[in-house]
Amino acid sequence: MNWIGVKAIYLHEMDRMKRTTVQSIFSPVISAALYFVVFGAAIGSRIPVIEDVSYGSFIVPGMMMLALLTQSVSNASSGIFFPKFLGTINEIYAAPLSTTEIIIGFVGAATTKSIIIGGLILATGLFFVEIKIMHPFVMILMLVLTSLTFSLLGFLIGVLSKNWEELSLFPTIILAPMVFLGGSLYSIKWLPEFWQAVSLANPVLYLVSGFRWSFYELADVSITISLIMIFVFLFLNIIALAYIFKKGYRIKF
Repeated sequence: MNWIGVKAIYLHEMDRMKRTTVQSIFSPVISAALYFVVFGAAIGSRIPVIEDVSYGSFIVPGMMMLALLTQSVSNASSGIFFPKFLGTINEIYAAPLSTTEIIIGFVGAATTKSIIIGGLILATGLFFVEIKIMHPFVMILMLVLTSLTFSLLGFLIGVLSKNWEELSLFPTIILAPMVFLGGSLYSIKWLPEFWQAVSLANPVLYLVSGFRWSFYELADVSITISLIMIFVFLFLNIIALAYIFKKGYRIKF
């Protein structure tokens, strides 16, 4: 394993986060703060307490998951797409690096960025609402696994995308609606029975539910099912990446 090469890619991607601090850090944190103000204070004060948990506190795991999913996909997809777009991807392939080492470098950086953003949003929430983490180990596990899984998905999207429109298609058209309809700001138990059944087809629901359980032991589905689903998503992404790199599909323009 060429750890020096992996470290070089990792540090380069982390340095990109420093150069785009406003976009990478301040933007998601400010957005989360606005959600806490609007939903937690303004709207939340009109919603009854949910099993001894205020609505403002209830949405904290959902807000963190919203940021984790979007930031993981965005950071990983842009990280590999820029070298393709600029043509510097050839320099990476010319280096003594295997496919696995390249993925570790890019995905590792995207995962780290997402975990940092998640921690910042959690810290931001402490200024607005009361937060209690009943199962910190499960919370950290879900945080890392979700960041890793969707960073792999973002890397896959970046490799497959041929232009900027394709790069932004999945996060905007597919991922964002799935997150908002996946119980990030509500419990599916509040929905009519038919829509509860429809919501179970949304994979994001299992991630949000498991993450919320680690905070307050409130969940729409079993925590066991949530953990199984995240591992399934993780392995599916690994298999998909292994396949396209083996075939060389759209690695270069």
